[in-house]
Amino acid sequence: VKEVANLSLVSSACGVVSAAYASAKESHPYLRSVCDAAGKGVQGVSEATASCVQPVLATPEPQVAAASECASKGLEKLGEKLPLLQKPVEQILSDMKELLSSRVADVKDAVSS
Repeated sequence: VKEVANLSLVSSACGVVSAAYASAKESHPYLRSVCDAAGKGVQGVSEATASCVQPVLATPEPQVAAASECASKGLEKLGEKLPLLQKPVEQILSDMKELLSSRVADVKDAVSS
């Protein structure tokens, strides 16, 4: 999970969503109170779940380590095949915008000639 979270695409997407969430909370007071209440509820559920799951995860620790290693290798292979995962969202959007602009210019040139 940590490796997935550390991918540039995932971490930058989380940052974008977090910034949008914070901005929406600041702009709309009613939304802020609903989000704060929901956040407290999610935090309580997360803490309760973590305390229940921790003893269960401690028992099959070797199996979890093997699964983690396998997932890590799979993630490496996926990163090699999809270099897009190593780019932040902003760069992907910029590249896409540039590509679309280029294609639109090509179409305009073709139509005008």
